[in-house]
Amino acid sequence: MKNHKVFSLFFTFLKIGAFTFGGGYAMIPLIQKEIVEKKKWMTDEDILEIVAIAESTPGPIAINAATFVGYRTAGFGGALLSTVGVVMPSFIIIVAISFVLRAFQNLAAVRYAFWGIRAGVLALIIKALWSMYQQNKKGLMSYLIMALAFIAVAVFNIRVLWVIIGCAVLGLVSPLLVGRTRK
Repeated sequence: MKNHKVFSLFFTFLKIGAFTFGGGYAMIPLIQKEIVEKKKWMTDEDILEIVAIAESTPGPIAINAATFVGYRTAGFGGALLSTVGVVMPSFIIIVAISFVLRAFQNLAAVRYAFWGIRAGVLALIIKALWSMYQQNKKGLMSYLIMALAFIAVAVFNIRVLWVIIGCAVLGLVSPLLVGRTRK
């Protein structure tokens, strides 16, 4: 049964990797739909935790998320095949495109296609953001941490790693600041 789940993970992440444009953030809604809604291997809260960990660790979020989902679902074999599955389509596509892109990069149709793809990816990222917002606990401290993180990155150009560490510290001390304990 475990081998079946490992190969199911591989094909699930192969499909996610093959049909998602725009990187890891664009993959989050697909990962949630496949892993939580269709396969029922995890909950929405598990996916939120995995996304938070995948964002906080070095490397691309899609690969980190696939690895974490695979490991939680089927151990080392699940992690390995989920990671290979999510990377394989991109690798094959990049190798193929690299051979022909130079010849076609100046065509208007190619430029317009990439413009359209970027617009679609932005919509997927906003959808992922909205989904995470809806599932996150809300309160004054959450909004304050979010605003401070945005300002730190967007205005002051502070490295994301430091912002994540700062947000974690603020999350840990926020019960002391507001005078109560969260569950």
